[in-house]
Amino acid sequence: MTHPAALAQWHHLVQTHDSAGLWALLAEDAVFHSPVVHTPQVGRPIVSAYLTAAFQVFFNDSFRYVRETIADDHAVLEFAVTLDGIEVNGVDIISWNADGRITQFKVMLRPLKAVNLIHQRMGEMLAARKGG
Repeated sequence: MTHPAALAQWHHLVQTHDSAGLWALLAEDAVFHSPVVHTPQVGRPIVSAYLTAAFQVFFNDSFRYVRETIADDHAVLEFAVTLDGIEVNGVDIISWNADGRITQFKVMLRPLKAVNLIHQRMGEMLAARKGG
């Protein structure tokens, strides 16, 4: 299947572990829905920060997308990854606009042990980006 441009670019960034291209891929008013923060994070700068931290936390050699459901303006990507011996299952729900920029990015995770680990690791990454 041919991927829409935004999704193809997302896959390229994931495969190359290159978060530098995130800024150009995100819409200015992008929204990130975190599994560990109850309020949506709005705007390219904060969404970029969260996704950059996620690149460092999630994208090891075991990360893989195992299933995709793709529509005209969104996709649901199921993934699996092993972190600290914990099998993490999750879903990325990604929406994009007519310009091919990501407008919404929602992450769902299981099991609870994995959610707790991600909460800790993402907090550490985001704190490090802020300088402590």
